[in-house]
Amino acid sequence: MTLLITVLAACVATIVWYKITPNSTMGIGFLVLTYWGASLMWLCDAIFEYRELGAEFFTPSVEDMINDIFLGFSVVALGLIIWLVRLMIKDPEGKLKQNLSK
Repeated sequence: MTLLITVLAACVATIVWYKITPNSTMGIGFLVLTYWGASLMWLCDAIFEYRELGAEFFTPSVEDMINDIFLGFSVVALGLIIWLVRLMIKDPEGKLKQNLSK
């Protein structure tokens, strides 16, 4: 589930990046790379877990699925938080600096 959630987030972020890229200073490319990196990490995790468990990998318990869902959403939220902090530090349009100087 973590892999599925992060891949969906990566696909949505990629579509947004593709549509907005020419006029954007928001650094969405960083978010896209973050999500694709997380997806690659979960893919490697799934491969090694499949090698360890075999066919049992495809029949997880309900408890494991719920934990994976929470973990997947936590990873997506953490990626958004990292992107927002980076965006506030860079402040590409100067809006944060302008509001703080008032």
